[in-house]
Amino acid sequence: MIRTTIAAAALGLAAGGVASAEDVAYEVDGTALEGYFAGAAEPKGLVIIVHDWDGTGDYERRRADMLAELGYDAFALDVYGAGNRPDTMEGRMAAMKTAVSDPEKLRALVVGGIDKGRELSSADRSVLMGYCFGGAVALGAARAGAPEGVVGFATFHAGLPGGEADWPGESPPVLILHGGADQRPSLADVAAFAAGMEEAAVPYEIEVYSGAPHAFTVFGSDNYRERADRESWAALQRFLGEAFRADRRRIRPQGRTGRKAVQRRSRRLRGGGRGLMPAGS
Repeated sequence: MIRTTIAAAALGLAAGGVASAEDVAYEVDGTALEGYFAGAAEPKGLVIIVHDWDGTGDYERRRADMLAELGYDAFALDVYGAGNRPDTMEGRMAAMKTAVSDPEKLRALVVGGIDKGRELSSADRSVLMGYCFGGAVALGAARAGAPEGVVGFATFHAGLPGGEADWPGESPPVLILHGGADQRPSLADVAAFAAGMEEAAVPYEIEVYSGAPHAFTVFGSDNYRERADRESWAALQRFLGEAFRADRRRIRPQGRTGRKAVQRRSRRLRGGGRGLMPAGS
């Protein structure tokens, strides 16, 4: 098991909130997988993390620990398979293409990972989130119809799922956190995806961080942007609080229809009602 010390002060975390942490071996339809679970002392809900294109690793463990510090159980699932953690660009691209080449299997691996997280947690409701490739997977899961018990979807610098924008009649809220300087996908791509959500009446919120490139949350990388990371993490915390609170009260997500806001260093777009859409990687 690998545990990571995090900069708690920078991201507003309380110390001592991780009650348990472990790598988890599990299977879905005969496929051996390895995820990571971080448990909170008194969980307010369960967050499922879909990994980036390099598979479940130290980054996902770190984010899971951060969520546990905030009071949420967190499970980083695996859609590549145990031991498949590519460390070259070519290997990562190949693993990602293999995963998306079979949508039904990918969906089963995501649902199986959610089920495993629920097995490990005392919480029965979850939010599905992902980074880059994992964000595209989360948005694809949202568009295909929310798996049982999922009350929201959140993505960071996500890829956009391909195919027709055929959203279900009802969808939990979607949060998209995107860099203004990201070209994978571009702001135009994200706007087109949002138009699809608007058309389908999906409740969604988009925050755009000026000057932030793709992968702006990846600690220690050339693309890391501390302000965008801090503000997007705060946005996730607000979203989690609203999603789990709304579910507990058995009410629909708080209305965001037709509202747009421009903030000093970031832009936030909100929509919902009868018409909305997804984003990319």
